[in-house]
Amino acid sequence: IIQSKHGLLSTVAFKLGPNAPTNYALEGSVAIAGAAVQWLRDSLGIISSASEIEEMALQVESTVGDARGVCIGITRFTSKAHIARAVLESMCFQVKDVLDSMHKDSGESESQKKLLLRVDGGAAVNNLLMQIQADLVGCPIIRPADIETTALGAAYAAGLAIGIWKEDYVFNTEEKLKNANVFRPLMTEELRKKKVDSWCKAVSKTFDLADLAL
Repeated sequence: IIQSKHGLLSTVAFKLGPNAPTNYALEGSVAIAGAAVQWLRDSLGIISSASEIEEMALQVESTVGDARGVCIGITRFTSKAHIARAVLESMCFQVKDVLDSMHKDSGESESQKKLLLRVDGGAAVNNLLMQIQADLVGCPIIRPADIETTALGAAYAAGLAIGIWKEDYVFNTEEKLKNANVFRPLMTEELRKKKVDSWCKAVSKTFDLADLAL
């Protein structure tokens, strides 16, 4: 078990049967992701449905990023499309932060990083979100044809535990990913580093802002 020193949770990943070994994992969470899209819809009225955010965010180029309680870089020409794109980018920056913490906890150097990120859930249908994520983490993003893989995984785990399926079938990922969408990074390493550094600076400026609301 890896005990996280970078804010992650050391947790049980799976145990496929009473006599099988227990596999552990590092878990990281992003507190505000889909909720930020709901905020755009329900509180600001910028979009009327979650599915609109991709089309709107595509109307503008990349932004510096969004931070807790702060929108940085706003000008007279900032539109609701910029805010929509900033919300998507902020989600991807936070995922990048979680992955970096996992690498630090696992002791992997930059040269050892060989990432392949698989995604699922409702947000995964957003093509722009997936491309931004691929660009910021610098690795392929794999989106399976069936995006409800959390439920599918639970069913597979239960079936394996009682002998309905064999491991060879369940872990044959090549067949299961035959119709998957792959989003590959298009951003240069230099630009990626510049964007991540800018986001980190923006976030650091918000650390004491919560005290001002008291």
